[in-house]
Amino acid sequence: MKPIPKNEQRALVDRLMRACGASYTPEQRRKYFISGPQWAAAYEGQALFHAPTRKPVGFEDVIRNYAEIGIGYWSTHDTDVIPPDALFTPEQDVVVERISRVLRETGVKCSMVTTETFFHAVFAAGPAAESPAVREYAAARLCNTVKIGHQLGAQFAVYWPGSLGYQIQGAVEETQTLRWYAEALNAACQADLELSKQYNRAVLKHCLEAKPFEPQAEILLPTSDAMLAFIHSGLLQHPEMVGLNPEYLHELMWGAAPRAALARALLAGKLWHFDINDGYRLKHDVDIAVGLVNPLDWLNVLVLLRSHGYHGPFNLDYKPPRTTSNYGVFAVSFPTAVDRFITLWEMAGEVLEDSVLKEATEALKAGGPVSDPKNVREITEANQELLTLHELIGHRIFQILVGMHKDRRYFV
Repeated sequence: MKPIPKNEQRALVDRLMRACGASYTPEQRRKYFISGPQWAAAYEGQALFHAPTRKPVGFEDVIRNYAEIGIGYWSTHDTDVIPPDALFTPEQDVVVERISRVLRETGVKCSMVTTETFFHAVFAAGPAAESPAVREYAAARLCNTVKIGHQLGAQFAVYWPGSLGYQIQGAVEETQTLRWYAEALNAACQADLELSKQYNRAVLKHCLEAKPFEPQAEILLPTSDAMLAFIHSGLLQHPEMVGLNPEYLHELMWGAAPRAALARALLAGKLWHFDINDGYRLKHDVDIAVGLVNPLDWLNVLVLLRSHGYHGPFNLDYKPPRTTSNYGVFAVSFPTAVDRFITLWEMAGEVLEDSVLKEATEALKAGGPVSDPKNVREITEANQELLTLHELIGHRIFQILVGMHKDRRYFV
């Protein structure tokens, strides 16, 4: 094959995207509560060992491209769109008004705001550092983000305390650090109670996001289960205002089953927001787009969420690969991520309605007949054949994933 001239490369990408087929229209995509983060689309490819591979993208371009794709919601960190030195100044109001204008023009809604408490040098010792001035600044940042959320019409505020931990053992006293962190969340919730009255809006849903490692060597709230314990520790003045934003990959990173973590959050009534992506167990935070690594696991996750009536946001918290161009971010990466999610979500509906799966699961729940409920041998033998249905269920879900339930086969 001859080298492809630069001026023909986008046309090639577009042609092959059309050849892939099976895409959804922007109108179909907007039916789902899918949010696109500012930081994901504006990611330039940089990392600890990586130089940037893409040019910067501003929020106007991100929001307009999301609207064209059919992503109906947008989310952001405060400093994704407002320089740190401009926070708390009139310049912040100017930026917020610019964002509001482009949201109105495009019909995209702001679903979630979050505070960056990990990148800036002021957070070198974390948002709950020993210095009272650092803690006071962190709390002010959280309260300010709540205000921005109300101004932009957001429903959710998310907190990722990624630098809440330590590099050196003995450097912090963990219980005190957690108390200090709770003080900042208490300030944010109290500010929300006051701001919601000022703006005549419902209070935000405040969601905690856990991550087992990175950037600190040891994280104090590394898992969704740890976050649940923290919410109910007695340190929060308004625990009813605080729930979870689990991230699929963050649970997978430490070897957990994301579906099980989500189930525990559902039982606690705290699954309010969900960051969706993909990746690998016991690896770093690669943030691959949903369904590219673990499609079968993702199908099972969505079966769980559909069966429990989850109606919260699905936030596309992934990083387009460094190999993808600026053009490709919006021409390929985000449309295909959304389309894989929609397909898996609708497949989950097929799983829940499948007659084979219904009969198999009901049979397992019914169990085999026994005459003596204390006769362990009789109970074991009564259920022994039924337990084979576990594997049959797994096969049937795989069939739905690849279309075999519609008699898709390869003839050899």
